[in-house]
Amino acid sequence: MSMNEWLVVAGGLSAIAWVNWYFLVAGRKRVAVAAGPGGAPEVRITVDGGYDPAAIRVPAGQPVRLLFDRRDTSPCSEEVVFPDFGIRQFLPTGKTTPIEITPPKPGKYEFMCGMSMLRGSIIAEPSVSSDSAR
Repeated sequence: MSMNEWLVVAGGLSAIAWVNWYFLVAGRKRVAVAAGPGGAPEVRITVDGGYDPAAIRVPAGQPVRLLFDRRDTSPCSEEVVFPDFGIRQFLPTGKTTPIEITPPKPGKYEFMCGMSMLRGSIIAEPSVSSDSAR
């Protein structure tokens, strides 16, 4: 193989690695902790080519209000699905759509777009009650 052919192969492999990194790893590390005064904790999730934040920590057994702010216009992002809760919700572009869930027990509860390309998760952690803290 000539030097030019090796450069083309190296460039192609670099492009493949970058695409995989971008879609599978980049921007997916931010984790939000649900907190709110008084009632149910709230977390704002921006929908724009993915979910930001893509992971949310909440106390198990307590309601949480998720505010989906859809900025993306692609058909993939027009719906969010919570399979464990039986929720399938349309997300209008340019509007904030609230969804309330209550994770029944500690664990990971995934949510995704209608095509399962955009993904996020709710991480329900054991809640610390005042009795168990003593």
